[in-house]
Amino acid sequence: MERTDSVGGDIIRVLLAFILPPLGVFFQVGLGKHFWFSIILTLLGWIPGIIHALYIILRD
Repeated sequence: MERTDSVGGDIIRVLLAFILPPLGVFFQVGLGKHFWFSIILTLLGWIPGIIHALYIILRD
């Protein structure tokens, strides 16, 4: 499957992932299991939330 997103969109989502990780995940995949998992990880610790958000945003 070919990605049609712009690089600028990825940059914005990555910045959001550092500020508020679940928001970056939401803009990437919507309101699904990854979003809720990101909220849980962020509540348990900011760094795990950021790592998960970056993984979701940057994976191919």
